[in-house]
Amino acid sequence: MKHVVFVDGQEGTTGLRIHEYLALRADVEVLSIDPERRKDAAERARLLNAADVAFLCLPDDAAREAAALVSNPRTCLIDASTAHRTAPGWVFGLPELAPEQRSHIRAAKRISNPGCHASAFILLLRPLVDAGIVPATLPVSATSITGYSGGGKKMIEQYQRGDDPRLAAPRPYALALKHKHIPEMQQHTGLQAKPLFMPVVGNFYKGLAVTVPLHFSQMAPGHTGKDIHRTFAQRYEGERFIRVMPLSDPGTLERDGGYFDVMANNDSNRVDIFVFANDSQAILIARLDNLGKGASGAAVQAMNVHLGVDEGLGL
Repeated sequence: MKHVVFVDGQEGTTGLRIHEYLALRADVEVLSIDPERRKDAAERARLLNAADVAFLCLPDDAAREAAALVSNPRTCLIDASTAHRTAPGWVFGLPELAPEQRSHIRAAKRISNPGCHASAFILLLRPLVDAGIVPATLPVSATSITGYSGGGKKMIEQYQRGDDPRLAAPRPYALALKHKHIPEMQQHTGLQAKPLFMPVVGNFYKGLAVTVPLHFSQMAPGHTGKDIHRTFAQRYEGERFIRVMPLSDPGTLERDGGYFDVMANNDSNRVDIFVFANDSQAILIARLDNLGKGASGAAVQAMNVHLGVDEGLGL
């Protein structure tokens, strides 16, 4: 028997990519909406309630409205917007978050898909907070560099027109210190203070790397880069989509001359975790495809976990 799936908002970047993943699968029947009726609430409600799993690839307010249309208790919603990432009653769709997270996703009918920057940040900080290496009270800062596809259709068109010379240089943004991923970054790491976060858009299509600097003097006494690296290795042992790279990765420092390839995980659902350290400081980096594990791939992975099928099916 096939699982019935509907993508509400299939015209957007995330929705299109989810369709690409699902098109390769024989175990899924994807419901389609007539393009002329895609804003018809009654038709959307019919399809949402007919689905075993429905993806919401919509702006926040529209995602909340769509969720309110669902009355079928059998329908599982996976919301790719920011609307429900810290909302009560919604399970955070990051299977690697904690040892018990998969069981929560399996049982849930309301799953919030993590943000791209947030996924990388949380995978770096949550294990260290849980282990007591990074105090929950520590004010943490992070920088993220990402391809322009994360900005959706409007930003993609802006970059691909090629008529604005300012776009040739990296563009820091969210300088009002109110980036929409910050609440989930704080809540799902256990940090007590909001992280100080600055994302940067680069003139490349996709790829993302979040960097977190740490001073050992601010951490629990006695911990080193080796302890941080060991904690990651233990937490992510056996995780098929997370690869903990060697401490102070020689491939980056020697082969690549110390330059970091932000796009190395493109077209995959993989996250690479790096620790570069000396005697007093460390730089942590998590790298992923912002359209893969940072968006559509993560949503399909959460669907697989919920349905109880092979977690990597279609990925």
